[in-house]
Amino acid sequence: MGESLDERRRYRAEMNERILNSGFRDFKKFFGLDHKAYVEGALPAKTKELLGLVASLVLRCDDCVFYHLDRAIEEGATREELYETTNVALIVGGSIVIPHLRRAFEAMDELYAEREAGEEPK
Repeated sequence: MGESLDERRRYRAEMNERILNSGFRDFKKFFGLDHKAYVEGALPAKTKELLGLVASLVLRCDDCVFYHLDRAIEEGATREELYETTNVALIVGGSIVIPHLRRAFEAMDELYAEREAGEEPK
């Protein structure tokens, strides 16, 4: 994918910080709603991240796909759960999802390798 896991996470964090510190309050409101949508509730956080992954693949947002993969794995998602989740996205979105599915599989391999090496996400 080009960038390392750390680079992708760092860029997201730095840019989110810039956006949130821009002084425009509506950004903070939206980010707050987004955060709350994925907090444990009637649905477990892992399930919500898997739902976010489906939506991200169908909407073809690679940054979002990476984020939800990262979070789902952090929440304990197995490869089999991710395979079934990405299959739902493929069925819903059709063949246009395939390029994003390729990148998702590449990121998934990197994320699981990081986890198996005992590295903590930064």
